[in-house]
Amino acid sequence: MNRLSENYLFDIDGSVLEGGGQILRMALCFSVLTKTPVRIRNIRQGRKKPGLAAQHLAGVELMRDICQGRVHKAALGSTEIEFYPGHIGHGRFVGHIQTAGSISLMLQAALPVAMFSSGPVTLDLRGGTNTDLAPQVDFLTEIFRPNMERFGASFDFDLVRRGYFPKGGGQCVVEVRPVQSLRPISLVEVGTVNRIFGWSFVAGVLPLKIAHEMSSGAKSILSQMSGSRADIEVYKESVDMAPEGNCSGIIVGCETNTGAILGGSALGEARKKSFQSGEEAAREIHSALSAGACVDRHVQDMMIILMALADGKSRIRTEPPTMHTRTAIHVTELMTKAKFNIIEMDGRNVIIECVGIGLRN
Repeated sequence: MNRLSENYLFDIDGSVLEGGGQILRMALCFSVLTKTPVRIRNIRQGRKKPGLAAQHLAGVELMRDICQGRVHKAALGSTEIEFYPGHIGHGRFVGHIQTAGSISLMLQAALPVAMFSSGPVTLDLRGGTNTDLAPQVDFLTEIFRPNMERFGASFDFDLVRRGYFPKGGGQCVVEVRPVQSLRPISLVEVGTVNRIFGWSFVAGVLPLKIAHEMSSGAKSILSQMSGSRADIEVYKESVDMAPEGNCSGIIVGCETNTGAILGGSALGEARKKSFQSGEEAAREIHSALSAGACVDRHVQDMMIILMALADGKSRIRTEPPTMHTRTAIHVTELMTKAKFNIIEMDGRNVIIECVGIGLRN
């Protein structure tokens, strides 16, 4: 079981629940914010290739640099690391994944730390921008960021270059201004749909027709559930912005009259019709709205750390918790005094409540 060990390292088992990189990212984040040295073992035990992959190693090194900390045993394939946080600094920090590993996941971990820095932080992040098994960067900026801003924090985002599987090579520069504290939020009434928006793109040698097909697929679902016209921009990435690799994808968003912003996304796949990828993205919004949720299932787990750090009681109405959300709550309650309560409503949605620890900068 997790415990404080003889040499004062807080012990985290990376094999529980989701059993992937999320436990590592959240444990490091709370280690830095609570100034608690940690040992994380069984890292990514639930994955086909356990241990640190390139994107996880780059994330560990980025967190070490931001807090001027020390890390032991961090190497590709490591299944255990020891992390000793220092003081959160400010200035420019580089996170360089040498593969198409996800920039978004690295940013997710670094953002809460940067928010509680001693001055403005610039994160120069390199790797994959639109990759499988991770949020596309556009989803983070257009769907997650407005939800995060409710807590009183934000970031500026400059996309320098796109990076796709298998080479990566993308680059984003993120500017974060520190906050004194985060305010709690209440997001429990979804209201009615005000507008539906989105982007459908292709890059490389892929024809624009694919982006149009994804857009049509999304609209076929979205038109059934709302009187609003879906305004989806269809475009081909310029060679300057996406110099190598082929990719297609779609991000859709929905804003309601109570200010809720829900999203869905998908990447194109060779073995799947483009129309279906569009439908898949739209169904994520359809699922949330049908459940009466104010937060979609992807933003759901990203809100947990913000609720935990906020100064007061937060409440969000969402779909039943995903495994990522349950894992986020598990790590958060292990490492902080935040307490979560999940109130089952009518079987379609839940209200997640949290009395945050009121972290102050």
